[in-house]
Amino acid sequence: MMPGESNMTSIVHKIARQALVTFRSPPRVGEEASKAFLENQGQLKSLMTEVRAADLRLAPRRGDGSPPAASPALPYQYAGPPVTYMHICETDQFSMGVFLLKSGASIPLHDHPGMHGMLKVMYGKVRISCFDRAERPAGGPQEAPALPPAPAGALLRSVLRSTEEYTEGSGPCVLSPDRDNLHRIDAVDGPTAFMDILAPPYDPDDGRDCHYYKVLTEAGVQDAEQKDKEVWLVEISQPPGFWCGGEPYPGPEVRL
Repeated sequence: MMPGESNMTSIVHKIARQALVTFRSPPRVGEEASKAFLENQGQLKSLMTEVRAADLRLAPRRGDGSPPAASPALPYQYAGPPVTYMHICETDQFSMGVFLLKSGASIPLHDHPGMHGMLKVMYGKVRISCFDRAERPAGGPQEAPALPPAPAGALLRSVLRSTEEYTEGSGPCVLSPDRDNLHRIDAVDGPTAFMDILAPPYDPDDGRDCHYYKVLTEAGVQDAEQKDKEVWLVEISQPPGFWCGGEPYPGPEVRL
């Protein structure tokens, strides 16, 4: 929060209020977005483009992911979770928080069933690989590549839409139920943090559980020039090297 701002006028609070308006009645899977939704989403993107780490009272972390004043720490494999989350606020319509990734950490490929999302880097750099579920070709089902036996329904035919790098100077990365709904996020060249909005929030009881996937054909996934590349994914358990811890959010309080 900048000097002179109150919690109610901080850009974080403005983002939360705009998210509440935007996601009151969002388009669902297969639905065309209304003009009102697109206008509200555009206003939310503009606000997200403006927000900076200082507005959330975030200080860039050291190479090991610890705060600037912290004592030397072991690599993240031996010193707590590779990723932590700061909760800002949550309603039935959306959740908002900050993910912090240590140097070399990744959030594995995962989905957002029936959800919209918006991600804005606060500091550092991330690489985001975005995938879509692919429609079956008119000629009938396509065979998957040879692979070990997998449970029924575990295979997912998909399309790699993009692999892009984002910094605090970049605009937000946006996902919808139909576009860029699966993604993998990698910290690049050091620790990083990003603000994250999901609408509606994850809720396993309402069919919105998080599922993790592995790319069966890794070749080309890191190549940003290969767009619309068809790949097969297989659903997996949460990778053992990934887990997410929590830490307090230091920024302006949000009340809706």
